[in-house]
Amino acid sequence: MRDALFARIDAKTDELVELTRTLIQIPTINPPGEDYEDCARLIGERMRARGFEITYVRGDGTPGDSDRYPRVNVVARREGGSPGACVHFNGHTDVVEVGKGWTVDPFAGVVKDGKVFGRGACDMKGGIAASIIAVEALIEMHPDFPGALEISGTVDEETGGYGGVAYLARQGYFSKPRVDHVIIPEPLNVDRVCLGHRGVWWAQIETHGRIAHGSMPFLGDNAIRHMAAVLERFEDDLYPHLASKRTDMPVAPEGARQSTMNINSIHGGLGEDFDGWPSAVVADSCRVVVDRRYLIEESYDEVKGEVVDLLERLKRDRKNFRYDLKELWSVPPTMTDKDAAVVRAVAAEIEAVLGKPADYVISPGTYDQKHVARFGHLHDCIAYGPGILDLAHQPDEYVGIDDLVASAKVMAASAWSLLTGQVA
Repeated sequence: MRDALFARIDAKTDELVELTRTLIQIPTINPPGEDYEDCARLIGERMRARGFEITYVRGDGTPGDSDRYPRVNVVARREGGSPGACVHFNGHTDVVEVGKGWTVDPFAGVVKDGKVFGRGACDMKGGIAASIIAVEALIEMHPDFPGALEISGTVDEETGGYGGVAYLARQGYFSKPRVDHVIIPEPLNVDRVCLGHRGVWWAQIETHGRIAHGSMPFLGDNAIRHMAAVLERFEDDLYPHLASKRTDMPVAPEGARQSTMNINSIHGGLGEDFDGWPSAVVADSCRVVVDRRYLIEESYDEVKGEVVDLLERLKRDRKNFRYDLKELWSVPPTMTDKDAAVVRAVAAEIEAVLGKPADYVISPGTYDQKHVARFGHLHDCIAYGPGILDLAHQPDEYVGIDDLVASAKVMAASAWSLLTGQVA
C-alpha cells in the first residue's frame, strides 16, 4: 500500500508545485490581514470538489477583525466509510511582510533550481499544499477510508493566532470527539517531528519621572535614566541568570536550549511623529517591551517573579524610582509525549521515506499548537512539514520541491496509519 501511495504522490509533483505557487500568489500579509477570504475560498472550493464538507468561520471580534480585514478561516471535513479516528491537518494562511532584499517577485511563486520561491513558500503555504495533496492522494486510493479527514486553513498565526486556531479551538474544532490527531505543517525541516514549543511571556515596563525644562533637568526626574538603570540590572543580573538555565527539551537551534529574553522595543520622552526640532523637556515616561521565552522546567510565577523582584530591588535602591508592569501575553510551554500516536506514526514514516530515523525537536518560538493544547485540550498534536526553519520570514524565502514531495508522502502514510489504528 505504501509504495502505491508514494507513487501516486510522485505523479502529483507538478500539481503540488502549482498549488504551492497559487497559494503564494495570494498576498495574505499580516498585519493587516490581506486577502484572507480569497485564500480560504481557494482551499475550500478545492476540497469541496473532492467531497469535503466546507465551513467558513470568521473570527468575529478578534484582534484585527473588521469588515475590511475579516478573519476568515476554512475547515474542510470528509467522513470515511466506517467509524474511526479523525486526522486533522492545520495550516496558517497568513504571511509576514515582504521586507527588503528580494531578488525575485515575492508573490509570483517563481520556480527555479528545484525550489519554489515566495513569501510564505516555506512558512507555510508549501506545508498547506503538501497536506492537501497528501489527503487527496490518500482518498483517491482509499475512498472508503475509516474515520474522518480534515484540512483547515486558519489566520493570524503570525500575530498570535487568536482570530484563527484559538477562535476555532474555543468552539470545539480542535477537541475530542470531533478530532483525535492534529498535524501542523510548520517548516521545522522535513526529517523532524516538532513536539511543541517553549513558553512565552511578554510584558511592558514603564518607568515614571517628572517633566521639566531640559536646561534645568535637576528640577525634573528623567524616566529614561530610570529605565537605563533597569537595563543595567538586566545586563548585570538577569541575563547571566537566564543563560545558566538549561533544558532537557530538544529545542532547536542549540542557542534556544536556555532561557532567553529579548528587548522588543523602547520608547521614552518625545514621540517620533513630528518634523522639526524636539522641544527641551525632561522625559516623564519611558517604556520597554520584553519578550521572555521560557522552558518547561520553569513556572510562570518564576518567570514573572524574576522581573518583579529586580524592579522591586531598584525601587528600594534608587531614589524616586517608580514603575508599572503590564503583562501583554503569556503562553506556557507545551511538549507532546514521544509515545503519542501521532508522534510515532510520523516518526515511522519519516524513516520509511527518508531512510533515516526522525529527529525530535522543540520550536524556540510558539505556533498554533499552543491553542490546540490550551483551548482544545487535545495533546496528540505535533508540527511536521516541509521547509527549512531558518528561511522563514527571510528575503528569497523558498521551499524545496523534493521536500514538498517527501513531506506529502510522510503525511499521507501517517494519516493512513492513524485512521486504521496501525501505528507501531
